[in-house]
Amino acid sequence: MDPLPNCRLCPRLVHYRENVLPKEKYQNQIYSKKPVPGFGDFCGRLFVLGLAPSSHGGNRTGRIFTGDDTGRFLFPILFEEGFANQPFSESSQDNLVLSDCYLTAAVKCAPPKDRPTPEEFSCCSGFWWQELQSLPHVQAVLLFGHLSFTVLQKELKKRKHLQHTLPFVHGKSYKIPSFPKVYLSYHPSPRNTLTGKLTKEMLKNVLQEIKRDFS
Repeated sequence: MDPLPNCRLCPRLVHYRENVLPKEKYQNQIYSKKPVPGFGDFCGRLFVLGLAPSSHGGNRTGRIFTGDDTGRFLFPILFEEGFANQPFSESSQDNLVLSDCYLTAAVKCAPPKDRPTPEEFSCCSGFWWQELQSLPHVQAVLLFGHLSFTVLQKELKKRKHLQHTLPFVHGKSYKIPSFPKVYLSYHPSPRNTLTGKLTKEMLKNVLQEIKRDFS
């Protein structure tokens, strides 16, 4: 279910992930520099699809949303909503446990400027789709950002679950035949959270709606 730890399908991503220079505060740490798999509750009802690991977060720690500002915004909210046992995620060894929730990304390697190419999205789609199909109890798929939603729609169209393109609107949800209900949120990246485009209450509202819809 995980991407191969030494996957080299995307030359641009491989070169970037392996040549990221550590930030000064991480000089004494060894960066993972490998594809970053998803993690969480394999019996969970919530599947969260983000964009990609960050250069000094997942690419350093080896765990998605761990050790970066996106995670510092996200995990306190997951904790408050009952999806995590602690409000922080700084290391893959920090005893974080997710409950009823699984986190992964549309692209498994850190991309330059946080922007994967369409070809890289396509190359990685089999990994996260297999993750989703391997989780037997998923009732809700939460997409962080319009790019993740675009990637999902491409896969749904390929598999005949969807015919028309749906618009991305934060807080909106869609019922798609023969597929878990889809929920949309702005990505909890600093460019959205520091500008107020995504607030804590906005994301909490989405998660609370998901919990209300659980059967």
